[in-house]
Amino acid sequence: MNISSIVFIFQQWLIINMSGEKIINSEINAASSLLISQKSVKTSSRPVNINILLDRVREVEKKENRISLISVGLTLSLIFIVGIVLSF
Repeated sequence: MNISSIVFIFQQWLIINMSGEKIINSEINAASSLLISQKSVKTSSRPVNINILLDRVREVEKKENRISLISVGLTLSLIFIVGIVLSF
């Protein structure tokens, strides 16, 4: 068995395995188009209140700030504890 035959077998194996990926992608595309069509059915004609949307955005930003503050606090406390342990 020479190198060219090994490469040919490997290429054929890749082609066979990659064809399954196309099937999965087509199933995902079909599912996403179904979701889009369902969303278009659920649309309403009532007006959107911009204040409600802004409040939602502010709540998300507060949560993100809280998470970042907690992570910074934990990091600083870890550095402080490691410094104390290394000083002894």
